[in-house]
Amino acid sequence: MVKIAIDAMGGDKGPSIVLAGADIALVRRPDVSFQLFGESAAVEPLLESYPRLKAVSTFTHCDVTVQMDDKPSQALRKGRWKSSMWRALEAVKKGEADVALSAGNTGALMAMSKFCLRTMAGIERPALAALWPTLRGESVVLDVGATINADAQQLVDFAMMGGAMARALLDVSRPSVGLLNIGVEEMKGLEEVRVAGQILKEANFDHLNYVGFVEGDDIGRGTADVVVTDAFAGNIALKTAEGTARQIAAHLRDAMGRTIMGRIGYLFARGAFRELRQKLDPRASNGAVLLGLNGIVIKSHGGTDGVGYANAIEVGYSMVKNGLLSKIRQDLGDYHRDGFVREIAEASLAEGE
Repeated sequence: MVKIAIDAMGGDKGPSIVLAGADIALVRRPDVSFQLFGESAAVEPLLESYPRLKAVSTFTHCDVTVQMDDKPSQALRKGRWKSSMWRALEAVKKGEADVALSAGNTGALMAMSKFCLRTMAGIERPALAALWPTLRGESVVLDVGATINADAQQLVDFAMMGGAMARALLDVSRPSVGLLNIGVEEMKGLEEVRVAGQILKEANFDHLNYVGFVEGDDIGRGTADVVVTDAFAGNIALKTAEGTARQIAAHLRDAMGRTIMGRIGYLFARGAFRELRQKLDPRASNGAVLLGLNGIVIKSHGGTDGVGYANAIEVGYSMVKNGLLSKIRQDLGDYHRDGFVREIAEASLAEGE
């Protein structure tokens, strides 16, 4: 059984979406059980509507709910030990659950996760990694919301962790890794990005295939299995892609419905449009992973529906089944050995001066 701890109060619509998603996930994965944390008045009446889910779930009342507009420091002060978000993370820390899932406040979830679970040895800050639909299938993109202004060391850490996630989820034995930059030439971009590229190039890891710098349009092409950047650029890219997908869908609806010929054309091509809609559906890739922690934490989009939430649960399930944590620890152990990376970084910075 895969044991999943859920912050039932997280997200724009709270328990109604969370429970619907958990029930959908249970149909797909009957070998899961749930630990639900939240306010009893909000959760327990809804849980009665899902007898199948109730049969494989435990519920724990929590007095505090982290609000979507709470600052991370506020969330920690009022929610440590007693909020539904904290209790879900604590279940992972105690070994009572294999993965924690929340659709709540991203900043609060990152702060609480780091405080409760701690980061792995050698990792300063976690990264939020998302699956990105591409022309070739899917890629891992990180960081999309956790660490702004990441330095070279952190970018290389992200590459290691993203590669481990690709091996666990995409079934790629030696994933290709690219650093997001404003051009593919080695002299372009911020110094930290150039130094990270030099480290990855010279290290020549057995479990990664570093392909150099990639540009924004390479993400959708699937040029690399893993695309590494800091949270500032990564989050902008993510939100831009989501907005573009919605814009394209709206333009297609308007164009198809504007004339009689357009409506007739839609009837002939509706199968193709159905497939396009599925590819552009952000629910299909819902569920980002906080990498670098001593435990698996999944962040669901706060505005998703039950189907999207079920997909976030599926990501957590796959991470557990494919041994994500052990793969990350193995890769990080290889690359932190004997100060090798530090020597390359210092040499690269000296050359830049």
